Amino acid sequence: MLLNHRPFLFYVGARSLSRFATQIAAVAVGWQVYELTGSAFDLGMIGLVQFIPTALLVFVAGHAADRYDRRRVMACCQLAQGVVAGYLAWGTLGGWITVTGIFVAMAVLGAAAGFESPATAALLPGVVPEGEVQRGTAISTGAAQFVTIAGPAAGGFAYAFAPSLPYVLMAGFWLCGALLAGAITRERPVAKPAATSFRALFAGVAFVRSSPAILGTISLDLFAVLLGGAVALLPIYASDILNAGPWGLGLLRAAPAVGALTMTAVLARHAITRRVGMRMFQAVIVFGIATVVFAVSQTMWLSLMALAVMGAADTVSVVIRLSLVLLATPDDMRGRVGAVNFLFINASNQLGQFESGITAALLGTVPAAVLGGIGTVAVALLWMKLFPSLRKVERLE
Repeated sequence: MLLNHRPFLFYVGARSLSRFATQIAAVAVGWQVYELTGSAFDLGMIGLVQFIPTALLVFVAGHAADRYDRRRVMACCQLAQGVVAGYLAWGTLGGWITVTGIFVAMAVLGAAAGFESPATAALLPGVVPEGEVQRGTAISTGAAQFVTIAGPAAGGFAYAFAPSLPYVLMAGFWLCGALLAGAITRERPVAKPAATSFRALFAGVAFVRSSPAILGTISLDLFAVLLGGAVALLPIYASDILNAGPWGLGLLRAAPAVGALTMTAVLARHAITRRVGMRMFQAVIVFGIATVVFAVSQTMWLSLMALAVMGAADTVSVVIRLSLVLLATPDDMRGRVGAVNFLFINASNQLGQFESGITAALLGTVPAAVLGGIGTVAVALLWMKLFPSLRKVERLE
């Protein structure tokens, strides 16, 4: 049983605590920046300043995940993020933190996450028994989603109690996660490290380009979520449309995780065993439709339901995508391929946040979110035509 497997439990614990801190940051930083500026553009800038260092360091990060001990890379990144969270707590408590200071801190967090994610993703197949990658992906995703439910709510309530408190919690979670990461033992021997060379740095790009199924999977996530980034506008919905305040923002941030956790429980017991490619496309289409429903909603209960459906649909897509990429990639390449995947994920999430902020500033919040949902559906339909081999993928393991 995976839930009795100690290396996997330490892995899930370290990954989940890091995810908890990240979700608290999403609420606290978003609300603090909006309080300081009242600008949708500045909300979008939060995503951009995190994405830039990730894009600049992606190939170095991927090579580091294949060259060095992935457990230590993961632990060092979480330690660095804990230090940054301490800086934000200090500046907020002292009242001297500025929007520029917050942006610099988020850029450092983006760089650390850029190194942490490829190492974390590449480590998973080494801490689960053979044949358990899809189930391990589902359980670890579900655990992360569980803390994602608590994380935004905790961030919202903590910020309402004291603006510095969320950052104190973030520092504690990242430091605890680093301790767990250092205690992980691998199920199987580590592959021979890749030699350092210019060609080795970019080997992940070459591998992705040579595999239509992986290229289609990663690019689908990029363009679909890039357009469907309505979550970036949640501070505006909570403040101006739903009139819910910081606690309401916490509930809205947690709602996708409720749907995701529910779907994860299903997938952990009943793995997707056939037509996995088509199931991924269907999940993206449902995500886009739910985004449109959320965009036009003016009541809290309907907004929460739409966000929960978005989370459930996204979980199906994530489990299939991550499992497909991990299983199709040799162990000594997983760090570099994972770095390319992480770059695309962050481009979709963080540039999607920037795109949503710009579009909302130009067209208004609701039209921007509606157009994003429609665009997500359109991308899924187009990718079904462009990548027929991905649509026809029948099984994973």
